Amino acid sequence: MTFEIQRLAPAELPRMRELNTLFAAAFDDARSYAADPPDDAWLKRFLAREHVAVLVALHEGAVVGGLVAYELEKFERARREFYIYDLAVAEMQRRRGVATALIERLKQIARARQAWVIFVQGDHGDEPALALYDKLGTREEVLHFDIEPWGLHPHAVHPARLFDP
Repeated sequence: MTFEIQRLAPAELPRMRELNTLFAAAFDDARSYAADPPDDAWLKRFLAREHVAVLVALHEGAVVGGLVAYELEKFERARREFYIYDLAVAEMQRRRGVATALIERLKQIARARQAWVIFVQGDHGDEPALALYDKLGTREEVLHFDIEPWGLHPHAVHPARLFDP
């Protein structure tokens, strides 16, 4: 399979929406990725941000994989880190080097931005992802906590949503 890696720009909203659909399917999480999509103006601003890298893998014009990464500026030293927030490949395209190619392209961006490191979280039980990350990086055993700013349970309705019509 041949594919092309592309960084999305503000004009590429259809591909961004296609990536969001892929994430919803790959993560089995339509509630987060498809239930309340942002409008075009929001996505254009998002894609225009220099510290946001949205990469897609294209095969025959279709999005078959992608990642979203955020550049974080550090305070303890004058350096940057990139955090891969989402990374997914369509089920039928897995095990073909798509995820590795996406990360390799992110490494190019990170080098150009003089980043210190790229980091990603992996879920226990997601053996294919963990094997990929082990191949590309150094494993650290850490715990992850979600802290709700409103003091609500993570699956509760956001306070602003209580007043939506």
